[in-house]
Amino acid sequence: MFEFFEKTPVLVCIASREGYLQKVNAAVIEKLGYTEEELFSRHLFSFMHPDDREMTQLEREKLFSGATMMNFHNRYITKKGEIVWLEWNSIFLPEKQLVFAIAKDVSERKQLEKEIEEKFKKFKSLATNFKSSMEEDRKYLAIELHEELAQLAAVVKVDMHVIAEMADIPDAAKEKIKHAMAVNDILLNTISRISFSLSPNMLDDIGMDETIKWHCREFELLNGITCKFESAYDENQLSQEIKLDLFRICQEALTNVMYHAQAKHVKIRIEDAGDNILLTIHDDGKGFHVFEEEGGSGLMSIRDRVMSVNGELLINSEPGKGTSLQVTIAKQ
Repeated sequence: MFEFFEKTPVLVCIASREGYLQKVNAAVIEKLGYTEEELFSRHLFSFMHPDDREMTQLEREKLFSGATMMNFHNRYITKKGEIVWLEWNSIFLPEKQLVFAIAKDVSERKQLEKEIEEKFKKFKSLATNFKSSMEEDRKYLAIELHEELAQLAAVVKVDMHVIAEMADIPDAAKEKIKHAMAVNDILLNTISRISFSLSPNMLDDIGMDETIKWHCREFELLNGITCKFESAYDENQLSQEIKLDLFRICQEALTNVMYHAQAKHVKIRIEDAGDNILLTIHDDGKGFHVFEEEGGSGLMSIRDRVMSVNGELLINSEPGKGTSLQVTIAKQ
């Protein structure tokens, strides 16, 4: 046992309840660079990174209450001033009032995690900037459609109405003008609908709940598919980015239902799930084999948007059993 204690490459320590080392193996001395006398003469926390002392003390208190410390990470400062990340597994021996602990150096893993986190933050920043730029382009195009094209169509409608009132216009021509005015009304409604799809200014004006309700009513009227929306959360807890992402996901999902699902009913629900917001979209359509269709453009667009906010997407579907999309996004 003594031979294992000395020769094992992992760090092995025995410490008093008060926090003083009683025994260490050679790996501890080699890793931290202190002599055995130096390690025994000072409190354990004096070798620890100051920012990790409080959380370590909390873990020690749990240990003294009978819990086992498993895979606990904290930082130590070597005699040369270098920072070392250690992963601890510890037990408390109440009959001897001692803590037996083993640790391994996970500094390389922590460095890799840090690099991955930094890359993710960079990716998220790029994705956010890209989405912001795209939304600005959408908003510009929506304004052009609404302010320019819709106004021109409205002018044409007024002119046709004036022409139709002229006494010397043949009846056949009046019928054509009447038809053109009806088509012009459809054109105006279409421009308004496309403008909304491109940039839903209602999100800023009346909030996400009312905007999604309005969109559901439009979807129902245009497609004859019942679309219900349920809300069980506080939208004031969400950032504008999250609101826009949730709306775009609903928009894309309803487009998929319209073109592919052959459904009669759709239900959208957004609810509070603690630290997260849960969006569920269910339809009673024909369904599909998930692994065969998950690369479809509609699903890929939803998946990319969910990933851009570090969310999770779960798709449940089987042929003949409809489709459910579940999106989990952290509150921001």
